[in-house]
Amino acid sequence: MKGNTRPKAVVLLSGGLDSATALAMARDQGFDCYALSVDYGQRHRAELDAAARVAQALRALEHRIVPVGIAQFGGSALTDAAIPVPEAPSQGIPVTYVPARNTLLLALALGWAEVLEARDIFIGVNALDYSGYPDCRPEFIAVFQTLSNLATKAGVEGQGFQIHAPLIDLTKAEIIRRGTALGLDYGLTLSCYQADERGRACGRCDSCRLRAEGFRAAGLPDPTRYR
Repeated sequence: MKGNTRPKAVVLLSGGLDSATALAMARDQGFDCYALSVDYGQRHRAELDAAARVAQALRALEHRIVPVGIAQFGGSALTDAAIPVPEAPSQGIPVTYVPARNTLLLALALGWAEVLEARDIFIGVNALDYSGYPDCRPEFIAVFQTLSNLATKAGVEGQGFQIHAPLIDLTKAEIIRRGTALGLDYGLTLSCYQADERGRACGRCDSCRLRAEGFRAAGLPDPTRYR
């Protein structure tokens, strides 16, 4: 890799618990990590500050925050202030689903990876303790990897990409234990869908509930700052 023997990886980093763990795991596997966050107009914008903290703590070689205006389409409680964030478990796909978000995020990561001559992309999606999002399933990850190798110059020339989803089959408690074993400070992360401007969590939304239950099941103290 042009004088560098360590492989490069682009890691999607939202600032939440899962993506921070994925970054810690990529780093532990020997990758030089390039962290990518996306400002898509999310109402919980404090997560971008959390992403910057995590990227610095885990010594990402570079951290970019890319603005993409998908909030203008609405259609999600995370991008449309007129749609309230639910504070009780939802049935089916909840209103916090952002249409095509992970497809877009992975496409941006793919573009940066090709420029960096990186062949690995990490994303912290999870198919067990998740909120019912269709773009967090193993089937989606597998198909996007196929797309990556059909739609890029690197893929066509035989330098294929691998999409890593190391948390895909883990419970939230298992994710927390893995990150803790790697020295990740979860107090740097933010998972709340409606955190205030100071980064304090509501403690009531679906994401807060899953996070709190994960720490309880892991038998570890929850470092989340609640308002």
